[in-house]
Amino acid sequence: MDREELKGKMEAILFAGGDAVALERIAQVLGTRVYVIEELAAELQEKYNTPQSGIHLLLLENSAQFCTNPAFIQPVRDALELKRNTPLSQAAMEVLAVVAYNQPVTKAFVEQVRGVDCSGVIGSLVQKGLLEERGRMELPGRPLLYGTTENFLRCFGLSSIGELPPPPRGEEGTPPEEPDGPQQITL
Repeated sequence: MDREELKGKMEAILFAGGDAVALERIAQVLGTRVYVIEELAAELQEKYNTPQSGIHLLLLENSAQFCTNPAFIQPVRDALELKRNTPLSQAAMEVLAVVAYNQPVTKAFVEQVRGVDCSGVIGSLVQKGLLEERGRMELPGRPLLYGTTENFLRCFGLSSIGELPPPPRGEEGTPPEEPDGPQQITL
């Protein structure tokens, strides 16, 4: 099978799949290696991810998915009568940040970092598909561990968690900056 035929078959699989399809699965079905599928995915991104194209190819960790070009979302919403999603609250964004930078984490860890109860927010984020259960800790009570999902990556336009910007100094996982010399206090 030549490269163009492989690329066409990959396009068909991704188009018909709708959801993200694992690159490993595509390679298995097409009888080739994953690195070949990764190369083809890069070529398809070059073909589709242009400002004029209505379709973009997203790479999400080890999978790929066709999606609408964000520039054209409004006509799609209007034509399909899709309602606008409600923006996430500040609390939800904070919980997502704590989980994304430290995953997998327990609810207790998130609450310790934020200083408030997070049960409702975590439940809401799980329901929206932005967080998922990742197993249980081997501690008394066996608390649940949470991590981000492919949907999280899709919503925030990331290919992997590695693309997150480094956290500002003084936030989760980084030591606070030491003050230089005497501090002034303004009242």
